[in-house]
Amino acid sequence: MSTWIDSEKCNGCGRCLKTCPYGAIEMGSDDKARILETCISCGACIESCRQEAILTDVQPRTVPDFSDKQGVWVVAEQQHGQLHPVSLELLGKARELADILGQEVTALLPGDNISPLAETLVRHGADRVLLVQHPELQTYRPVVYTDVVENIVREHQPNILLVGATLQGRDLAPRLARRLQTGLTADCTELSIDQDEKILLQTRPAFGGNVMATIVCRYSRPQMATVRPGVMVPKQVPQPSGTVTDIPAKVSPARLAAEQVVETIRAAGRKISLNAARAIVAGGRGMGSAAAFAELEKLAAVIGAEVAGTRIAVENDWIAAERQVGQTGQTVRPELYIACGISGAVQHRAGMMNSRYIIAVNKDPNAPIFKIADWGIVGDVHQVIPELTAQLQ
Repeated sequence: MSTWIDSEKCNGCGRCLKTCPYGAIEMGSDDKARILETCISCGACIESCRQEAILTDVQPRTVPDFSDKQGVWVVAEQQHGQLHPVSLELLGKARELADILGQEVTALLPGDNISPLAETLVRHGADRVLLVQHPELQTYRPVVYTDVVENIVREHQPNILLVGATLQGRDLAPRLARRLQTGLTADCTELSIDQDEKILLQTRPAFGGNVMATIVCRYSRPQMATVRPGVMVPKQVPQPSGTVTDIPAKVSPARLAAEQVVETIRAAGRKISLNAARAIVAGGRGMGSAAAFAELEKLAAVIGAEVAGTRIAVENDWIAAERQVGQTGQTVRPELYIACGISGAVQHRAGMMNSRYIIAVNKDPNAPIFKIADWGIVGDVHQVIPELTAQLQ
């Protein structure tokens, strides 16, 4: 299969050079475009040529009939008998997508002794809850969990499969996508349905959060996406009527022997994740140094908050990457968010703008952060924060 240019038709306009995403077209000495060996025959250049000078022997790809692939599924997550909040958040979005498509919502929950959790899943939008219980599923084990979920998904053939972008989900989802030979869009910030094609539109940050890309999966099913905790909003249905079914877990002894959970070690430092924090004190470029973040720690200790930072703060090693808030970090909804030395770029606002109350401290009175703040303090953070801490003490 190849792509080539009819030199007699080519007028040297160069439009195809701008269209090729791989830089596989160049202008020759005769002012005619020519295809390089790096061309993968993606076809992006063909429609751009008004002279119809670009030819290919690649057959157009046809979209298979997926009418038998039905249902919007959520792989729910639990730890120590407690549902992860992202599972309920995903069910809220799954309910919305399923209603548009006229399909059912299914929550698939692996674990052990997890029957009491089924009612919560039904209340949050599941038409059907599939419980897969086995003592070896009490703790997440990559190979075993992937085997179990893969077998059930292959049997039921859902249309859409959503997974939380947690530590567990980030490991499980790509394994499943590889096994199922389908596409996966990670860390989505929005999910919607194309009204014409009835396919899932998966939107996520790209190019360092500078643009938002919408991705589709036309040629395979299920359509898979992961969503970070805090991005979606959980919703309870007024009159839940879902069913609960126990499915036998097909756990292979050989696979069990292949991996063992030796020890579970809790992360050192703060015990509360940003997603669960009721109050957050965040620092940005205006803090100026890692040492300045010590003042934020003092304030956080006084009011019982967690400390977070912007992408710039993370890139400068002022704070750990897992404490980043924004499009390329975490999305949070605390009761109180104190933004210190943060200008309020759109990438950061996307991760915290739904906080109940926002207090901004910045020396620039025109900083965008003040547009979404409930209270604003115009001043030097190095003076304001220590004084605020002292007053609260």
